[in-house]
Amino acid sequence: MGTNGLRFRFRIPGLPKDFDPRLAAALTASKLTGEASRRLGRGGGTSAPGLVAERIDPNILNKLAARLGAGAIVVAGTNGKTTTSRMIADILTGAGYEVVHNRTGANLVRGVTVALADRTSPLGTPKGTIAVIEADEAAFPEIVRRTQPRLILLNNLFRDQLDRYGELDTIARTWKAAFRDLSDASTIVVNADDPTLSFITEGLAAKRVTFGLNETTHRLDALPHAADAATCKICGADLKYHALYVSHLGDWYCPNGDSARPPLDVAGGEIALHGVESLAMTVSPATGEPVRIEIAVPGIYNAYNTLAAYAVTAQAGVLPARIVQTLAAFRSAFGRIERVPYKGRTLTIALVKNPVGFNEVLRMLTAETGGLSVPTLIAINDLDADGRDVSWLWDVDFELLADGEGQLSTTGIRGNDMANRLKYAGVPADRITPLPDDLEPALDAFVASVPAGADAYILPTYTAMLGLRKILADRGAVESFWEQ
Repeated sequence: MGTNGLRFRFRIPGLPKDFDPRLAAALTASKLTGEASRRLGRGGGTSAPGLVAERIDPNILNKLAARLGAGAIVVAGTNGKTTTSRMIADILTGAGYEVVHNRTGANLVRGVTVALADRTSPLGTPKGTIAVIEADEAAFPEIVRRTQPRLILLNNLFRDQLDRYGELDTIARTWKAAFRDLSDASTIVVNADDPTLSFITEGLAAKRVTFGLNETTHRLDALPHAADAATCKICGADLKYHALYVSHLGDWYCPNGDSARPPLDVAGGEIALHGVESLAMTVSPATGEPVRIEIAVPGIYNAYNTLAAYAVTAQAGVLPARIVQTLAAFRSAFGRIERVPYKGRTLTIALVKNPVGFNEVLRMLTAETGGLSVPTLIAINDLDADGRDVSWLWDVDFELLADGEGQLSTTGIRGNDMANRLKYAGVPADRITPLPDDLEPALDAFVASVPAGADAYILPTYTAMLGLRKILADRGAVESFWEQ
């Protein structure tokens, strides 16, 4: 303040006009912490830097998201978040966007913060134009509040980690509350085959775009044992289905006429499945010409992921031909149907983390032969990131594995529980091999049991997948996840 009462403001030459010293300090601390974490071998630096940055500037995520020229896309769902968000990021990159993406799968608020901080200069200038954010189910409302996304994808909602997330209705209520503050500038792209997601996205200010399957061949005969959300949200009656595809996902309706699947803005059909290699499908927008997509990911659940990625990127303005071209070159995210050449064998790693996801993997692996014919290692952990309660294993249809000649090995902290579950599923005892709980000797023993030149499957829970991939990365078979 000068002697005449006037306030003078000084600006250091070379600094951006929107320079924020607190944000700059938080960004610098995040980058230094991440580098130190990687150098010390304590992981990819995907969480601790966010903790440090938030201590310095609690609003860092809000500020970083607000500086993105094309805003943010937030991807939510129980299954398929990582794969679908990678599809979306790849499509946008192919369309010329500079994309910021939490590609390592660190999907809590701190992990998202680190992903954006890593792509922002220390002075606060973003190095990307649009963010693709994979959001954990519990963290999703907070991420939406902080980033105010232009597009939200709701892929599915299944029962998962009850000790952490609670029942589906609990998650659904928190998600619905998060949508109330969205304006008509936001768009929610929703899987209308999921009755719960259809219900919680009705009557919002935000625009709603629906997608789902109209498939005639790959249908379920009845609701699986592990199915959820199969009741009408208005009258409570058990839902009926014109067609059922995955768990409770399908062309549903209330027998009392109170609710039904809404009309689809983007529909998928004419699906051709090619084992664990790939799939093809026709995508038909409500307005526009159908397109045929071929992509190197397998299973009906990946047909949903592919359809979701198409619907979102079409809303972002990407031309159909560009979407088709990019998806043709897409490869699975780490641990999600990841094929690894190792010691003369080919290991296919398929993450399993809840009954629906596990059932769909088993459905894919047994569809062609009616049983399991390939040696398979199932690795079950019960750490925090997996969910401490493993009673969900009894909701998985392991009876599908009772037929066939494939040997089944088990490992992980709860490997013995898994072996016991296989016994009760009717798998003959001479096909079950319990291996050490320690993943490294278990992997070595399993690989040694697989004939040279043969294929083998590995089905791990989340922390078991990370542990097995670290072993393989240390041996040069795969890249570390943060390097991918």
